[in-house]
Parts: sequence; structure tokens; C-alpha cells
Amino acid sequence: MRLYSLTAALVALLCTSSTLRAPRAEAVREDEKPAIVLVHGAFADGSSWSKVITMLQAKGYPVVAVQNPLSSLADDVVKTERVINQQTRPVVLVGHSWAGVVITQAGNNPKVKALVYVDAFAPDSGQSIADVTAGLPPAPWSSTLIKDEAGYLTLPAATVAHDFAQDLPPAEQGVVAATQGPWFEGAAADKVTKASWHDKPSWWVLGTKDHIIDPSLQEKMAAAIKAQVTRVPTSHVAMLADPKDVTAVILAAAEKAQSAASKPALTNSRNASSRH
Repeated sequence: MRLYSLTAALVALLCTSSTLRAPRAEAVREDEKPAIVLVHGAFADGSSWSKVITMLQAKGYPVVAVQNPLSSLADDVVKTERVINQQTRPVVLVGHSWAGVVITQAGNNPKVKALVYVDAFAPDSGQSIADVTAGLPPAPWSSTLIKDEAGYLTLPAATVAHDFAQDLPPAEQGVVAATQGPWFEGAAADKVTKASWHDKPSWWVLGTKDHIIDPSLQEKMAAAIKAQVTRVPTSHVAMLADPKDVTAVILAAAEKAQSAASKPALTNSRNASSRH
């Protein structure tokens, strides 16, 4: 009888301990910061986010910069979704330039809770960059593009210095030119099948001195998706020219995503308490 009593007491103690620990684990989940997935644009690679990455990491956020092949919308979305699926937390998806198209499609992933566009394109469902820019005069910089035998485009260093990153120091302009990723010319005609911004909250960083994507066009797109807009007096690479303000916008989106993610957990906790 004594052995039975001791066993029963031990089981009761373990059950009680488990019950007491459960709310603590739930609270940790509520306090988790979302993962930040950064997607680079055309004529760039993941290093274009280097300044923003260090600032986000200093705030305790897990950060991943996608290295896209820039070969097509489908290819870049597959690569981006692979990174999203690797995350164990809710995701804030950030896209620069061409990557605005990528996150508009990849943002349909259920892990994605917020979208941040940085000097970007944001097509609607069934639209491509070619559709968004139809009827507009070609940008002067486009005539300087260099196309290789496979149809991939790059920017000459002079165009990087004059139009792409004109507000960066010469040494940084050189790095941007040297690390750029060639972009397949056919990608401009690739259409988004479902625009995720219809269902996900959006933020927008708009460089008012952007020579690559006209600021007035960005204003129009940002208004169409009902994004919260932050205007900065920068070139096309706002994340390099003004990483502090870009990081602040990403943090605002992350805080919103974290708050939204915690609500179901709080509701479940209250329901569980009422049952007991």
C-alpha cells in the first residue's frame, strides 16, 4: 500500500508540474520575434541588405537574406518559399525592387504575416512589371543595360553610380556594381498569379530620389495596396543609403506581425482557463 501511495503521489506531482509549466511555454511563444526574410532585387544580391541585417540582429530578430537566381519569377519564388518554409516562426517578408514582384507572389505562404516593399514593384494578380509600366516612357538608364548571350542583363558601373546608387560613397558604389546579380530580361513579363497584398498588411519605403522606379509610380502602387508609406530622400537602394529608416519600417511591420500572432495564443489560453 505504501508503494502504491508513493507512486500515486509521484504521478500527481508530475501532472501538477506539467500543468504549471504549460502556461510558461505558451508565454515564450507569444514573446517570440518573427523571422525577417529579405529578398534582393535585380542587379543585386543578398549583400545589399548587409546594413539592415546587422541592425535587425542587434534587436534580436532572426534574419535570412535570400539569394535568388533572378532567372524568372517562378524560380525566385521557389527559392524564397524554401527559405520561408525553413523558418519556425511567423515571417515578415521584405522585397527590394524586382523582389516586390517576388514577395507579392511568395507572400501567399501562410507563414508570412506582413509584407515590406522597398523601392519596389507591387503588381496585382495577373500583372507583370511589363503590365505595370505599360504606356510609360522607358527610363533613360534602361538604354545602358548590357545583355549577354543568354539574355541576362547587368548595369555598367557608370549607371550604378549615376542612377542606381547615386547617393552612396564611390567605394560602396563599386561594391554594388561588383556584386550585382544578372537579371533575365524575360522576367519582366512574368505575371503574378495571386497578389498576397490583398490579404496581408503592407508597408512601403519610398526613395524620393529613385531613378530606377519612378517615385510617382511607386506612390500609385503603394496607394493601390494600401501600404503604410515612409518616404526617404534616397536613391533606389534605400536600404544602403538610409538603413536606419528602412530598419525602422521593418521593425514596425514585425511588431504588428508579432502582436497579431500572439492573439490566438492568448485566446486559447483564456479558453483553457475557463474550462478549468
